[in-house]
Amino acid sequence: MEKQQQRVYKAHCLVFTYPSQGHINPLLQFSKLLDRKGVKVTLVTTRYIYKTMYRGSSCTALDTISLETISDGYDEEGWKTLGISVQAYLDSFRKAGSQTLAELLQKLSCSGCPVDCLVYDAFMPWPLDIAKKFGIPGAVFFTQSCAVDNIYNHVNKGLLKLPLTDSEISLPGMPPLEPSDLPSFLSDYGSYPAFFELVIGQFCNVDKADWVLCNTFYELEEQVVDWMAKFWPVKTIGPTIPSKYLDNRLEDDKDYGVNLFKSDSDACMKWLNQHPKNSVAYISFGSAARLGQEQMEELALGLKMSKGKFLWVVRESEAAKVPENFIEETTEKGLVVSWCSQLEVLAHEAVGCFITHCGWNSTLESLSLGVPLVGIPQWTDQSTNAKYIRDVWKIGIKAQPDEEGIVRRAEVEHCISEIMEGHRGKELRKNAMKWKDLAQKAVDEGGSSDKNIDEFIETLIKR
Repeated sequence: MEKQQQRVYKAHCLVFTYPSQGHINPLLQFSKLLDRKGVKVTLVTTRYIYKTMYRGSSCTALDTISLETISDGYDEEGWKTLGISVQAYLDSFRKAGSQTLAELLQKLSCSGCPVDCLVYDAFMPWPLDIAKKFGIPGAVFFTQSCAVDNIYNHVNKGLLKLPLTDSEISLPGMPPLEPSDLPSFLSDYGSYPAFFELVIGQFCNVDKADWVLCNTFYELEEQVVDWMAKFWPVKTIGPTIPSKYLDNRLEDDKDYGVNLFKSDSDACMKWLNQHPKNSVAYISFGSAARLGQEQMEELALGLKMSKGKFLWVVRESEAAKVPENFIEETTEKGLVVSWCSQLEVLAHEAVGCFITHCGWNSTLESLSLGVPLVGIPQWTDQSTNAKYIRDVWKIGIKAQPDEEGIVRRAEVEHCISEIMEGHRGKELRKNAMKWKDLAQKAVDEGGSSDKNIDEFIETLIKR
């Protein structure tokens, strides 16, 4: 606390995250970057999420970031444990969140260090309206790729009609897309109505935002960024991953610093240290994706059939889907854990490929560390990310499901073999290393993302 009092800040940003691990991580990392550049940061999350956080001890940057909470209407128990519908939760969050966010802004305005800017997750557009009432500029932060944002915005504007009828979709700044390449809320229209409204609703007031910040880097999505920049003040500021894996400018910045799951990282590292370079397939489907029982069994049997070693993250909520006796029968070749430090695993030389749901954070992390991917997308933006992974950036392959939508064990085994043993794997690894270098250059001093963050701060100070 004494450090905060001694520092002279250029400005004060309130950074407001959607309450899930995949959204907290990039916004928290962006907060660290702002803090390093002399901006005071107050990170805001919900009261329930705050109570469930595991705070890391390795990141000194978090010592100077303040943490505040607001209500989503479910402060004592999480809405998921209560069986609340997604729509009911989002309605409650908007109502309780609007009131408590306004109260927080009022409190901070009287604190001697009033808020100069509200950075808010695009999944929740309503904080911008609150900020404007207080005369505070707002920066919307898109946690997904610009390609996905561009698709959703075309739906929002009525330029991409639903349900889909064409076999090929052409959008500016993007390669030709098949319906299966689009986010699941569009390709399987009507499947998740509340989430559909959530992702399309991101754009309801985006024209009023003072900045549009995107968790990507310019070189990765150059054409679509240029297109979006014709309409909005877009600034690419990613990839927002801990400094150890990119520029090393933040001391001891080895992880994001906050986890909603308890990690088994020590066990993972000890196990990986026993294996040679590029010999282990790492499998994780992130913090939210849920595989069906049959898909989980086919994945497990594919791992069992494969020649190499594997490290598989199975969240506690998914553990019952693992086939009986699988863990005991594969102890010689595999390790199954409930959670781990994904960046630490991906950075380990023993890891030769990443079998993933293609969530955007996982995609950026793997790309930034030069690890080729096997994509098994599940829902939301993941099919679009998988399209870019395979056909645009050429850093991975996409496992092919059967007519029932299941990736069978033979396909799992084939994909692992193709990357770990085949000529294709060498080519993909070479491409992945190229993108790793470009990600590094983007965040280096004077790089595209670093420059955009500086420009954001400069315009903020001048207001």
